[in-house]
Amino acid sequence: MAGHSKWHNIQHRKGRQDAKRGVQFTKAAKEIIIAARGGGDPNMNARLKSAIAAAKAVNLPKDKIETAIKKGTGELQGENYEEVTYEGYGPGGVALLIDAATDNRNRTVADVRHLLNKGGGSMGEAGCVNWMFERKGVFGFPKDKYAEDQLLEIGLEAGAEDVIDDGDEWTVHASVEDFMAVQEAFEAAGLEWDEAELTMVPKTTVDVDVEVARKLLRLMDMLEDNDDVQKVHANFDIPDDVMAELENE
Repeated sequence: MAGHSKWHNIQHRKGRQDAKRGVQFTKAAKEIIIAARGGGDPNMNARLKSAIAAAKAVNLPKDKIETAIKKGTGELQGENYEEVTYEGYGPGGVALLIDAATDNRNRTVADVRHLLNKGGGSMGEAGCVNWMFERKGVFGFPKDKYAEDQLLEIGLEAGAEDVIDDGDEWTVHASVEDFMAVQEAFEAAGLEWDEAELTMVPKTTVDVDVEVARKLLRLMDMLEDNDDVQKVHANFDIPDDVMAELENE
């Protein structure tokens, strides 16, 4: 998770998030459509609640969120997306899980394999790295607004597992089962997060040097720029000195 968070911090500082706005809207709407297949009420569907929170974080308009929900529940005709996860390795042997939502599996697997090869990685067999990750609820809070003790007091009482120092932010982990309860506790306390999502978190991470980090960031950018790729999970961490060097480039 640390590597993921720091990677997005770099993107934000370099203005990459603004450049990706259209892509972010498409991915956010896709996730809502897929999540809403399990029910259109976010209070009864943790994945949909997470998807809506992620959509709001990228400023997806309210009408587009509502349309995506209706497409997922079948109230409106929508695209028939299929979910698929690819496993592989990046530079330095870093484990990668790549979630996609596609209407053409053959196209998507070919695109992902091409991007991995181009970026110094490789496609792996099913199950080769999945065991290195576990599904968690993850919340990100800016350090300049909240104290660790405050998050611990509210989060742990609602079922959160831990509060982690993740550079510029506090990362709170919760089980999938407790995700909604923890989110509701933070909402009731008036806390505002930068992210709240159900995602795959690495059980352990590996530190990377500046050369490997640079290649990994480039590869992950290429993967996330693909229209079919929803999320990329990785088990790397960027040490502070390496992070500083990358930010100055």
